[in-house]
Amino acid sequence: MSQLDFIHRFDEGAHETGVLRVLLLLPGTGGDENDLLPLGRALDPAAALLSVRGKVLENGNPRFFRRLAEGVFDEEDVVRRAKELAEFVKAAALEYGFSDGSVTAVGYSNGANIAGAMLLLGVATFSSAILFRAMVPLVPERLPKLSGRALFISEGERDPIVSRDQAQTLTTLLRDAGAAVTLNFQGAGHELIQSDLQSAREWLARLGEHVR
Repeated sequence: MSQLDFIHRFDEGAHETGVLRVLLLLPGTGGDENDLLPLGRALDPAAALLSVRGKVLENGNPRFFRRLAEGVFDEEDVVRRAKELAEFVKAAALEYGFSDGSVTAVGYSNGANIAGAMLLLGVATFSSAILFRAMVPLVPERLPKLSGRALFISEGERDPIVSRDQAQTLTTLLRDAGAAVTLNFQGAGHELIQSDLQSAREWLARLGEHVR
């Protein structure tokens, strides 16, 4: 099976500095490889965009892994799909000519959860991530070493799906693994609002300055 077997889009950015940043775009349930392209462009107009559609179908809606009920995940499938997506990103890096260290994952809801699973399982090839409305996808038996990873988590104060406790638990797990985590709460529900974008864009800009 080809390691590029995820339906995806790769759009090159206007990387004039010679440092190519790639945003790995991972949409929520029902989203496809086109949904987060405007968000990616708004976050970084110069970045290349690698946007991926999940393979699992739930009532015809694409997802990145199976769930048994709202907020109840099939952990075996989470593990398998996280490893599969990590292999895809490695293959895409070779295909499109970018390095793992240049990748920032940007996930919303289910997309944020698969990115979180990749991090917690120690298979993530990206060096940083922006996770919108993320939950705890699983708790590994042993935490990976995530020192050097920079993560931005943006949650909604009135989110009926992701509780504040879930957000805090995810943040604690990632920090205990050594990641530098910024946790923000927005005055919103599960939907994204302008302040999500603004805060993430400012964080990403600071991250770029730090890398340079």
